Amino acid sequence: MAQPTVPTGPDRGDRAALAGDAVRRIMHIASAMRHYQDMEVAELGLTPAAARALHELDPDRPLPARDLAEQLRCDRSNVTALVDKLEQAGLVERRVDPTDRRQKTLVVTEVGRRMRDRVHQVMSDSRLLGGLTTDELATLSQLVWKVSDGGCPEQCGGE
Repeated sequence: MAQPTVPTGPDRGDRAALAGDAVRRIMHIASAMRHYQDMEVAELGLTPAAARALHELDPDRPLPARDLAEQLRCDRSNVTALVDKLEQAGLVERRVDPTDRRQKTLVVTEVGRRMRDRVHQVMSDSRLLGGLTTDELATLSQLVWKVSDGGCPEQCGGE
């Protein structure tokens, strides 16, 4: 079976063009992944925003809605609507914080735990990477780490 040909990109000597091409391709991949995730999340009966909110919640650590808003990088009023949807679906409950009775925390229910596991599977879907060898996946993983986590040790508390 013939190996697929790899299209040629910018000249290797043109760093700016190479970087721009890489960014455009990464954005294309991210868009395709988001499309697949959104379709599968809809099949679970969730909106993409509600799925992301549920995914951010730790089932073993109740969290105030304001902290969830920070994690999602959105306004608290938007989180209130998301939490309302999650609560109506029986996935989370608002409970009084035992350490500060003035605030409520979000607690993932048992049904929510199962749904969160399903959402995690959807968000970990790797079908677009199916054509890569194990060595290629290892190389890609190293490069993605270098661009993401590897680039923020000062800000992220790393080494």
